Amino acid sequence: MSSTIKRNKYEIDMCNGTIMDKLISFSLPLMLSGILQLMFNAVDIIVIGRFSGSQSLAAVGSTTALINMFTNLFIGISLGANVLSARFYAAGKDKEMSETVHTAITLALISGIIMVFVGLIFAKPVLELMDTPDDVINLSTLYMRIYFMGMPFFMLYNYGASILRAVGDTKRPLFYLIVAGIANAGLNMCLVIIFHLGVAGVAIGTVISQLISSILVLRCLYRSETSYQLSFLQKLRLQKE
Repeated sequence: MSSTIKRNKYEIDMCNGTIMDKLISFSLPLMLSGILQLMFNAVDIIVIGRFSGSQSLAAVGSTTALINMFTNLFIGISLGANVLSARFYAAGKDKEMSETVHTAITLALISGIIMVFVGLIFAKPVLELMDTPDDVINLSTLYMRIYFMGMPFFMLYNYGASILRAVGDTKRPLFYLIVAGIANAGLNMCLVIIFHLGVAGVAIGTVISQLISSILVLRCLYRSETSYQLSFLQKLRLQKE
């Protein structure tokens, strides 16, 4: 059953106006969001290198390629939710849109929890395959294992953000990442300089910042009054049909 699409001030009307304006308005926040997500690990490297020594710097730096691979992989996977959401939202199919939202968020949570265990079990073997030096592999493994503890939050943010982008809202996901990025930098410096946690400190800071971004995007979906509103207790499930 179709209904009239009700837009809010954050959504871009992709059907009216000049093509160039729409492309810039939509793609610029999207590009900045991608850069910011890759910068989380870079901020960890900067802080750990400045305040914790060369061995810790090498430990975190040796994980960069692996983390960037997972970041791009899961951003790509979340595009499936983006495509379906855009299709149903544009067609005004509220029921299908709601089902897509709740299935995507449930899938994000389940896959994120699975990735926690994958990280805990396979972090060291994968780092060994990458020829990580013996003198830093234990610190690198510690960083990766803590980092993967934030995978449920990372997945929830990306799937939630993909839904918002599907309806033309690229600004709020970017804003949430900026807030999380600032929190990440502040937490990193606090945990490394004040509490002297080193590699564990920057990893914990990253996990907390991912938690912040996921809470913000889920709160946005929960408080929306449209077909993509998220209901935690009533509809959160995997839709098979």
